[in-house]
Amino acid sequence: MSGTGRSETLRAALVTSGSLWASVEHHLSIGSTNARAGQLAAPWQVVVADHQSSGRGRMHRTWEAPPGACVAVSATVAMPGDGAGWLPLLAGVAVLEAITATTGLAGQLKWPNDVLLDADQNRKVCGILCEVAADGVVVIGAGINLTQTRAELPVPTATSLRLAGAEVEATTLVTAYLTRLAELYAALAAGGPRARVVRTAYRRRCATIGQEVSISRPAGPAVAGEAVEVDDEGRLVIETGGERRAWAAGDVVHVRPPATPGPDLA
Repeated sequence: MSGTGRSETLRAALVTSGSLWASVEHHLSIGSTNARAGQLAAPWQVVVADHQSSGRGRMHRTWEAPPGACVAVSATVAMPGDGAGWLPLLAGVAVLEAITATTGLAGQLKWPNDVLLDADQNRKVCGILCEVAADGVVVIGAGINLTQTRAELPVPTATSLRLAGAEVEATTLVTAYLTRLAELYAALAAGGPRARVVRTAYRRRCATIGQEVSISRPAGPAVAGEAVEVDDEGRLVIETGGERRAWAAGDVVHVRPPATPGPDLA
């Protein structure tokens, strides 16, 4: 599908009566979808690209995938009243549910921002990066690996949908993801029982809870212990030596492989 055709298809699917999404840009290639979305500085804007030359991840990491091998999606939302801590988590739920709905693949979530696929030994198929832009707007960026070979992936712990045994057209996957993201955001913003459903959905899919982990923080030494919960602010609670502390940010390593979560009862 051409760039123009993909833009029109995405707009027709997402910018509809009753939808939160206000506009969609599609680029065959761009430096960074997050950077472009941040320039728009208004909520409910979408920037999609088939290729990024300066893709960014957490901890200022950069990467570049072969053109067309992954899809980058950056969406802007208003800062929730209780802060941005849950945004990468609900985005992970939305990506995972979209992958399952369009390919049948099951997976898990690694706190705070990774989507893992069961079909390829819990390797990472998507990373999420949230950044605060101007005027209380938050950019939610997601990069989903579609067709990379093992040699084309940046690290051995990554995978693609093709390596996991699935193929899906990028527009179909992006539409499913953004539709679900808007639904989850609305539920979280509503608070009360609807927000609790979102938090429960994440916790049931989170492979980090119950694991022995090591968390590397932006400043200070790494902390090791058992990840016992994700609290209502979206922080990871780690128990070390009988004491529990909540961490809002950090790179987590599962010391032992994640177990398969129980059935989702939501």
